[in-house]
Amino acid sequence: MKQVFKISMAVFAVSAVTMFAACNNSKTDTKTTTTDTTTTATDHEGGDHIYACPMHPEVVGKEGDECPKCGMKLEHNDNAGAPSNVSMQFSTSPALVNPNQEVTLSMTPKLKDQPNEQVALDVEHTKKIHLIVVNEDLSWFNHIHPEINADGSYTVKEKFPTAGKYTLFADYKPTGSNHTVDNLNVTVAGTTPVAKKYGADKLTGDAGDGFSVVLTPEGGKLLTNIGMHINGVVMQDGKEVDVTTLEDYLGAKAHMVVVSLDDKKYLHVHPGVEGGKFDLHTTFDKPGVYRGWIQFQSKGKVYTSDFVMNVAEGKAADMKDMKKAEHDGH
Repeated sequence: MKQVFKISMAVFAVSAVTMFAACNNSKTDTKTTTTDTTTTATDHEGGDHIYACPMHPEVVGKEGDECPKCGMKLEHNDNAGAPSNVSMQFSTSPALVNPNQEVTLSMTPKLKDQPNEQVALDVEHTKKIHLIVVNEDLSWFNHIHPEINADGSYTVKEKFPTAGKYTLFADYKPTGSNHTVDNLNVTVAGTTPVAKKYGADKLTGDAGDGFSVVLTPEGGKLLTNIGMHINGVVMQDGKEVDVTTLEDYLGAKAHMVVVSLDDKKYLHVHPGVEGGKFDLHTTFDKPGVYRGWIQFQSKGKVYTSDFVMNVAEGKAADMKDMKKAEHDGH
């Protein structure tokens, strides 16, 4: 189901792929992107186990810890830090992409040392690949799911609304390997519209049918290098909705994607549920403008709320204030 908006959080660093030379509409353009997973994990000594975030395997710690980027519990993963042996072959058909023209996006995970072998992917959040699509100024967002074909490729159809550059985050986990995100690029032919400029924070996002989501950062600020705790309240027609009454969407009550405006860094945050509200934990690495989207489901329909977040550089005094606010809140 598509969600289109006129106005997109800590973070996978992903390598960009440039593609799409001018060619005739019947030709398929194919590129391969290689992802080498890097991590802060070091080789474990004395048989000690490594615990890493299942979504951000570069984040390691001890059993029981939570990922500061997405809030998920760390899981036993002695392969955290192992380089990826998977590259992603990506193409569009037609190769020359025009605005509002249906195009088939095709991606095939390949083993670097055995390129003819199919690569099995695990099912995560009910899908094998989550494809997040945004335009250059982050005023347009879509979340779609390529489906597997007999030859091991994954395809999905898409329409890009305007000319310009688009970033596609392919979020997946090869079986037996670490979770990864490939950063793919599409350039749509034509004259690119003037980029949207963002001002103050927009922390209330309308979702349609009277639904909205209100985000409130603990301490009242969005800062770097500090574990942020953000409350999310769902409203409908002016009344608060207990989020436990929402239907599961992709195996959870909600999903949140955050993307930085300047360098298109991607974060998939997993809202917890506490007291009938969404409970989000994340960390921003850099100051700047971020766009965020929360998706949830009610009565069979997926709703999307979008946000603008201006993140400032965190200072030592800010960290002290944040810790005090967190302590007072508990």
